[in-house]
Amino acid sequence: MKTNFCLPNQDGKNVCLEDFKGKWVVVYFYPRDNTPGCTIEAIDFSRMIKDFEKINAKIIGISADSEKSHCNFIEKQNLKIELLSDIDKKVIKQFGVWGKKKLYGKEYEGIIRSTFLISPDGKIAHEWKNVKVEGHVDEVLEKIKEM
Repeated sequence: MKTNFCLPNQDGKNVCLEDFKGKWVVVYFYPRDNTPGCTIEAIDFSRMIKDFEKINAKIIGISADSEKSHCNFIEKQNLKIELLSDIDKKVIKQFGVWGKKKLYGKEYEGIIRSTFLISPDGKIAHEWKNVKVEGHVDEVLEKIKEM
């Protein structure tokens, strides 16, 4: 799978995965800004950002929300991470995290909460699909330290 991509961040600045060559990159895909699980996950990553920086790791969140929505989410929740906007879902589909989901017995298509650990040479070193938010950030940090 081709891992490189370029998407606009919350400020409309284009961010490319290859900008972080030589670093670990945690790319996490989440369903929506300002929803309960997504807010907890973003706050957890923000709370531990210094721990990730110490081990030369960058955190990037991606959803199909707009740059403006990301801006509001970051401001409202005081987030310290970068959020990228994939409105046309090109990168979301490229990473295989768009699919069928179920809520209250109804099936619909959406982003399957997933995290990818990209190695300093740009390859996927580990992936987590159908992520449960609680404890996930600690798990990601431990995995990088292991490697």
